[in-house]
Amino acid sequence: MRGFIFPTLWSLFVCTVWVAEVHSEALNGFNIDDSLVPINEIMQGGPPRDGIPSIDNPRFLSLDQADFLEDEDRILGINHAGIQRAYPIRILNYHEIVNDRFAGRSVIVSFCPLCGTGMAFSGEIDGQSVEFGVSGLLYNSDLLMYDRDTESLWSQIEGRAVAGLLKGKELESIPVLHTTWADWRSRYPDSKVLSMETGHRRNYDKTPYPDYQTSRYVYFPVSTMDRRYHPKEPVLGVELNGVSKVYPFIELRKGNASFTDTIGDEQIRIHYQDDHKTAQVFDNEGKELASVIAFWFAWMAFHPESEVYQVK
Repeated sequence: MRGFIFPTLWSLFVCTVWVAEVHSEALNGFNIDDSLVPINEIMQGGPPRDGIPSIDNPRFLSLDQADFLEDEDRILGINHAGIQRAYPIRILNYHEIVNDRFAGRSVIVSFCPLCGTGMAFSGEIDGQSVEFGVSGLLYNSDLLMYDRDTESLWSQIEGRAVAGLLKGKELESIPVLHTTWADWRSRYPDSKVLSMETGHRRNYDKTPYPDYQTSRYVYFPVSTMDRRYHPKEPVLGVELNGVSKVYPFIELRKGNASFTDTIGDEQIRIHYQDDHKTAQVFDNEGKELASVIAFWFAWMAFHPESEVYQVK
């Protein structure tokens, strides 16, 4: 009997090691053993690590040089440290991360096409500038970034490291305006815009996600699927002091374009522009607060307890 158990246990050990190695390779070589999120909910998105290449040396054009953009094209716009820059979604669809610098300081611009989320963060961690890449992994269908110093994995929507040496660290958010090219151009006529000369050969005139924004289909499983609205309904998501609230655009269209509201104990002001399908959040002193425009399913997957704004 003892002779039977030993080879069986040995086979089990070998099989476990093999499965662990295969699992590690399947997750693009990242160590997720200490993950803050369920390991079985971290998904392989398809491309390998850096298979979606970040833009690490961005080039910029003046507005009159950006003749490849149409008025209705979507952009992420950042007004930070006295500098204004626009990042066309048609470019970000293929790269998802831009490692940029504003006034000499690192800024990470990110976009997840699957969640519709455009977000920016300070790239300074513990006083050091850190460069980010695309891991090829997803959590709740959302981009998992990784920093190239420690190879920790970072949830884009959460803005925190969920696995690796920096697990639990949070990135400082920078406000982003997700709007049309026409809107941004009228607001910031001296802005620069990301050039299509990215160092990579991509067809930026075509989207790699045709019909995805209007389809009810979500490519990857999420931990919570709230079905009160269309999965791809655009929403404005806000989180303050651990309290979250979400503003579906379909609701914002019913009310005033500008109004005050409260999240927890904080009073805020929402400004919505239906013609450009964008919204912003400001505090009592008129300072813009970091928020995110996302698909409904994505915001609720990360914030299932979120209060939902509705016009009665």
